[in-house]
Amino acid sequence: MNLLLTLASEWGDVLDSSNLKVIHLSGAMTNEIYQISWPTKLENFPRTVLVRIYGEGVELFFNRDEEIRTFKCMSTHGHGPKLLGQFKEGRVEEFIHARTLSAADLRNPEISALIAAKMKEFHHLDMPGTKNVVLWDRMRNWLSEAKSLCSPEHVKEFHLDKLEKEINLLEKALSGHDQQIGFCHNDLQYGNIMIDDKAKSITLIDYEYASYNPIAYDLANHFCEMAADYHTETPHILDYSKYPDQDERLRFIHKYLGSSGHQPSDTEVKQFADDIEKFTLASHIFWGLWGLISAYVNHIEFDYMEYARQRFQQYWLKKPEILNNSNSLDCVKNIGNGDTQDMYW
Repeated sequence: MNLLLTLASEWGDVLDSSNLKVIHLSGAMTNEIYQISWPTKLENFPRTVLVRIYGEGVELFFNRDEEIRTFKCMSTHGHGPKLLGQFKEGRVEEFIHARTLSAADLRNPEISALIAAKMKEFHHLDMPGTKNVVLWDRMRNWLSEAKSLCSPEHVKEFHLDKLEKEINLLEKALSGHDQQIGFCHNDLQYGNIMIDDKAKSITLIDYEYASYNPIAYDLANHFCEMAADYHTETPHILDYSKYPDQDERLRFIHKYLGSSGHQPSDTEVKQFADDIEKFTLASHIFWGLWGLISAYVNHIEFDYMEYARQRFQQYWLKKPEILNNSNSLDCVKNIGNGDTQDMYW
């Protein structure tokens, strides 16, 4: 409240707590988000800000200081909201006057094309700090945290003792020499995408997990998010029948690759599509571990454990199909003693 009073005073507003309008924005699973408005001297023009209260235990997932630096840097690049102020438990951000997408919006071809072009632009940002791939070491760190937090029953149920081998397998199978690395959002679910319907412009928000990674991973994660709808009575339930079919994925990839004026060949599109499908496996482990850890440390009303269970189930279900149908299997055969049966359990 003190920070809001200071900001209001700087803007020439008279802030009275009785006049505050507070709206809790649903769908966030890392932080608690509130839209806060109050009257100004201009009638019918209220002041609105967004207040983010950091979730419990989130420091296990990312470095908050690095996330704030990314947030500020994104703002200077003209992306996302401005940082208005910070306090111990959270921060105040500029409120973007655009609407957050719904799950259905991701299937709209016009909106999907805008998202593809914005992702391409995002991936070419030149951000400060290391430009090394973060994905694999982050998953190993999260696996270590999960093992330290989980009960023996959950360690067994989620096969945590097998996961380091799985992460190593995927890293070897998916790390090609021609892999494109870019600055990735890494959490491109519909709630982190805003649209100005009138201007037909897209804004990507919430950069907690953003880092340099293979760009195929970012697209794979976006496709996986199409199975989710976080605004139902069971927001943790994933429906993989909604995963985009091949035509929808190829259309998105065409828009992504062609957004800068380059017209990709069919071969280029197919190869990229194959790479993206392989990275869905990494997405399942990544968010499976996130859900498992969150179940122990975060008290936001969301069934993290069941969410994790579904992501791991999808990993084990899809792994044989995806890796057996890819050229990556030749790489996988070189792991361990060369016995491909070690891939499965």
